[in-house]
Amino acid sequence: MVRGDGNLSHDLLPGEKGPQDACGVFGVWAPGEEVAKLAYYGLYALQHRGQESAGIATSNGERISVYKDMGLVSQVFDETTLNTLEGHIAVGHCRYSTTGSSNWANAQPTLGATAVGTVALAHNGNLTNSADLYQMVLARHGKPRTGEMAQGNTSDTALVTTLLAGDDGRSLEETALELLPKISGAFCFVFMDEGTLYAARDPHGVRPLVLGRLERGWVVASEQAALATVGASFIREIEPGEFIAIDEDGVRTRQFAQPTKAGCVFEYVYLARPDAAIAGRSVYEARVEMGRQLARENSAEADVVIPVPESGTPAAVGFAEQSGIPFAHGFVKNSYVGRTFIQPSQTLRQLGIRLKLNALESVIRGKRIIVVDDSIVRGNTQRAVVRMLREAGAASVHVKISSPPVRWPCFYGIDFASRAELIANGAAVEQISNSIGADSLAYISEDGMIAATEQPRERLCTACFTGDYPIALPAEERRGKNLLERIDPADDPGSNGCDPGPDSEFEAVLTDEDKKERV
Repeated sequence: MVRGDGNLSHDLLPGEKGPQDACGVFGVWAPGEEVAKLAYYGLYALQHRGQESAGIATSNGERISVYKDMGLVSQVFDETTLNTLEGHIAVGHCRYSTTGSSNWANAQPTLGATAVGTVALAHNGNLTNSADLYQMVLARHGKPRTGEMAQGNTSDTALVTTLLAGDDGRSLEETALELLPKISGAFCFVFMDEGTLYAARDPHGVRPLVLGRLERGWVVASEQAALATVGASFIREIEPGEFIAIDEDGVRTRQFAQPTKAGCVFEYVYLARPDAAIAGRSVYEARVEMGRQLARENSAEADVVIPVPESGTPAAVGFAEQSGIPFAHGFVKNSYVGRTFIQPSQTLRQLGIRLKLNALESVIRGKRIIVVDDSIVRGNTQRAVVRMLREAGAASVHVKISSPPVRWPCFYGIDFASRAELIANGAAVEQISNSIGADSLAYISEDGMIAATEQPRERLCTACFTGDYPIALPAEERRGKNLLERIDPADDPGSNGCDPGPDSEFEAVLTDEDKKERV
């Protein structure tokens, strides 16, 4: 396997990553199809969920092959590589780190031995009882001397892969059904052995997972967009606490735990693609309704409503519709500045966010501007955006946010900044407004956000806004991004993880001016 040459880096300003989340997982069982290419296009549709590494494993019924590397899906794979991944089953993963650091050793799918063969596993989410699972590994196997963990993988995914080894004579399915009830936290697992594709979703259903049908097979994926991309029809969501197996006999399903639904509300706010649907609710329609509700709650006199692209666009559409203020695109986004961008010189670094975003002066000059974004985390991006609007001649800038203030960290798959770094922690709205340089700032209410999802409050996780965690958390010393390195400091640093969250797209190119003390 070829490793990255290190010449490109997504991290233009080290230490300035925004919150990250939710990997993309994809699995396909389709005899007679080029499953590696189906997985490639499925991951391409899920690229927004993870941009640090990508990998695909395939099985021809006798052995499993894996190829993975750092970078975007289109950078990791080419036609030649995909042609070497033969078989009728594939599991794919695109990742952003939420446990440990980002390195090649932790790219997924992970690979491990079982009592009767091999397992390749991809994971979306974050486990909360990794310390307990590590003790289970030690009790069953001692200090790992082979496999992913012995090679420096310090992710919670590697723990699960190791524990799926099972006992002699037991199938992977039997081992998984015994192990799954012992795992806590957020997880969507897609995995396989030589002959069967498996998927499982945690009992709270924190992250989305869907089942689709091909003419000659089946697909499981994080979002419906991946199904549509590979020509699969949407069948249903995989239920919280459900385990499915797919082979030549069709789809088998088992409930391994009683569901207690607590889907992540941030999927509606930011994480999922706008063309996704979660629990039957269109994500795009939910975001537009959040914008409408934001306008109902926070009226303002202005000349134009503009979004921070792309995540603020649906809410800005809704705000303009409800308020009657004209909608316009006030920024031009450079789509070709990806997350693997050549390290700039100091001169270019001073251009900051303009590497990715430029203000349209003809739309902005002399206007009272309402700028809509999906969330504020550290505030660096909004500070830079407001300054750009003023430099383009805005008469006034009023920032509207289509989610409540983010005040709490996430332990279920979003790598928000630490609580001390969250701008809304301990600061009033007026202080935040002053910090980002806006004339005014307004957030949607928690009730307004939840109403837009059309989901009952008790079926949503709102922990990052409320501090109300639906899945019990361990003591502080038994959790955290670098937990496994702390447990065993001899291990090489690694990570498991997921997609960039709000601000991360632009924070990588912020200038020192953008990052001045916020309050």
